[in-house]
Amino acid sequence: FFPANNCCSFYFISLVRGSEGLYMVNGPPHFTESTVFPRESGKNCKVYTFSKDGTLFAWGNGEKLVFIYITYFVYHEYKHWHYLNNRYLTSKDGTAGIPNLQLYDVKTGTCLKSFIQKKTQNWCPSWSEDETLCARNVNNEVHFFENNNFNTIANKLHLQKINDFVLSPGPQPYKVAVYVPGSKGAPSFVRLYQYPNFAGPHAALANKSFFKADKVTMLWNKKATAVLVIASTEVDKTGASYYGEQTLHYIATNGESAVVQLPKNGPIYDVVWNSSSTEFCAVYGFMPAKATIFNLRCDPVFDFGTGPRNAAYYSPHGHILVLAGFGNLRGQMEVWDVKNYKLISKPVASDSTYFAWCPDGEHILTATCAPRLRVNNGYKIWHYTGSILHKYDVPSNAELWQVSWQPFLDGVFPAKTITYQAVPSEVPSEEPKVATAYRPPALRNKPITNSKLHEEEPPQNMKSQSGNDKPLSKTALKNQRKHEAKKAAKQEARSDKSPDLAPTPAPQSTPRNTISQSISGDPEIDKKIKNLKKKLKAIEQLKEQAATGKQLEKNQLEKIQKETALLQELEDLELGI
Repeated sequence: FFPANNCCSFYFISLVRGSEGLYMVNGPPHFTESTVFPRESGKNCKVYTFSKDGTLFAWGNGEKLVFIYITYFVYHEYKHWHYLNNRYLTSKDGTAGIPNLQLYDVKTGTCLKSFIQKKTQNWCPSWSEDETLCARNVNNEVHFFENNNFNTIANKLHLQKINDFVLSPGPQPYKVAVYVPGSKGAPSFVRLYQYPNFAGPHAALANKSFFKADKVTMLWNKKATAVLVIASTEVDKTGASYYGEQTLHYIATNGESAVVQLPKNGPIYDVVWNSSSTEFCAVYGFMPAKATIFNLRCDPVFDFGTGPRNAAYYSPHGHILVLAGFGNLRGQMEVWDVKNYKLISKPVASDSTYFAWCPDGEHILTATCAPRLRVNNGYKIWHYTGSILHKYDVPSNAELWQVSWQPFLDGVFPAKTITYQAVPSEVPSEEPKVATAYRPPALRNKPITNSKLHEEEPPQNMKSQSGNDKPLSKTALKNQRKHEAKKAAKQEARSDKSPDLAPTPAPQSTPRNTISQSISGDPEIDKKIKNLKKKLKAIEQLKEQAATGKQLEKNQLEKIQKETALLQELEDLELGI
């Protein structure tokens, strides 16, 4: 399934696990079940995984663990099967139970080390990308092993009550981020270290402390220069959110740190780094949620506005971003060109519980899997322009449990020019079902008014308009808004003092005195007249929009209904001048 005879075509593998068994599917461009890997029938397959470069595949069924070199399909089968995170048990006499965590050499099948693992969270060992360094969380310490020699602890990082750690991606020098929860009024904190420099009060590369954190998620960027920390509490003490409270923090290895200011209140659904390591996208706020791209100064670069979304996925090359609403949302996706900030497509993957980019950066996999959903299970393969290239629906009496792409190393697939035209497909496009809102019997024979609970905000480029690509800082944005407000006030004052200016032609329904430039001499009356004119002007704009066929919101229709009262109030004020 790699290029043969220097052929430029790649055949990807999709792994499918479900009640129909475990099997491989070739494609794109052509989708067929693999005949080289025989289907493992039955429901016994418990787990599978790929190696990072995609050349090695392993699966287990509760009785054996099988390793397969995909390039040649060489089988290595280990009969002594152990769950890596099996429950720790002690014997009745109180003596220690048997080790429940084993580490094997894949090439030889030799068990390198067995551990007793008591915790069910943050238990998994972590390796560096070159696999020369392994780290494991043990009783308030992180133990480091070098060159897979698990009989000797090469280094220890000790901090009181270490809860979690994350090794940095990429080559040496290795870095590690550690989280220590707060206690007895002390704040929680995340620290960054460079291996093996752990000793001394100034050994940490950076430190960020914060309150309101029951747990954290730490996300390194690809170049291992910075970490994003999502701090979460289980309960929002203000009662504003059912999801608890979240804050987003930025920590760089050069010592810089900041709180990422999110303009809208509410949960943080997703945060993801671009593969360039120079920007990240956050999806946040009460529905409809906002999505914003930030730079390394934590300044907003582009705001995608609001919409039904709770997830973000950068393509492997970082030039395309998918914003999606999965889970309890309808599966709407927005595919964006983030180099030019242009919308490419808006496909809908209803009931999806899984999303993954293909390593080529052109194809997308979505799936509906059990146990999250036990009906309408299946998967689809898309082109990012919105075309469905392949679709498989699981029979109604079966379930799909897991599906994924075969991984490839970075650099195997070069980035291609983005296209906006949907690619051709033999699979018919699916029109999303439009759910009609419930209407009580008393309203079913009356005209439908298009009313929304929330006004959706449009996308907005937050970059400077002066020609440079550097986004404005918060202070610069604030000063720019003040300058624009002063400029608008001066122009308005100039128009009020210029009676020679020709008045704007008024609609027939508006008396001529609504546009007069009368000055009463009383500042309070002048202010009221000015405000009334603004409201009437806004009403005229709404009426023009309605005349073009645009559906107005409920609050906009209510504004139009107030026009007569506003006109009468304005006339009374001006007659009293």
